[in-house]
Amino acid sequence: MTGQLGTLLATWQSGLILGLVVFLRVGAAMALLPAFAERSVSVRIRLILTIAFTVIVAPAVAANLPDIATPTQLATYFFTETIAGLAVGAVVRFFFLALQMAGSIAAQSTSLSQIFGGATADPQPAIGHVLLVSGLALAVMADLHLRIAQMLILSYEVFPLGQLPDGQIFSGWAVTRVAHAFGMAFALAAPFVVASLIYNIALGVINRAMPQLMVAFVGAPAITAGGLALLLVSAPFLLQVWLRTLNVFLTDIGGAG
Repeated sequence: MTGQLGTLLATWQSGLILGLVVFLRVGAAMALLPAFAERSVSVRIRLILTIAFTVIVAPAVAANLPDIATPTQLATYFFTETIAGLAVGAVVRFFFLALQMAGSIAAQSTSLSQIFGGATADPQPAIGHVLLVSGLALAVMADLHLRIAQMLILSYEVFPLGQLPDGQIFSGWAVTRVAHAFGMAFALAAPFVVASLIYNIALGVINRAMPQLMVAFVGAPAITAGGLALLLVSAPFLLQVWLRTLNVFLTDIGGAG
């Protein structure tokens, strides 16, 4: 009976230590992950979600984790796992911010940057806020929680447990992810940039043909109305493209594809 109790206690202790180590990475990532780390989500809800993700991730990675015995190893995991979680959460957050960057580019191109919106410290163009909120809602409806759980499991292949990332490899990985987000932002804003280019060329031709006409006063309402109409037409397609790219991004956290 005593031997069975000792075995049970050892199993519980191993499971609790495993949960603690996984909780460190998941908790750090949850501090930055979009939708789950928004200001509107209370701290208690975030804690419950972190525990839920820990329960999901821990069994999937338990076989690949070495035995944890010494306090020195635990102290190492406190440091390495927090860094890995913050890195994963930051790149995912930055990919969502690509929608806001795309909205800023589109607003600057279509003379809509003066229309502010959002609850950030610095006012952001309303187009960026609309795209970001729409992207968050669309991602949550498309099972974002499942993608996040899968991503957290795959992150152990990119950042092995207890190993501090190599500086050169880590910086290259981060730069690739950030460049991907900026490229996506410009790709989403491309219709507005092209429309702005055509508008400015046409405005220049009209100005040369009729110098006495104040084309800026005539063209400003046109580009504003055209930008809003283009947003209405293109936003559903842009969000679909972004969602497909997001799914690939979350399953390719290492950046190989």
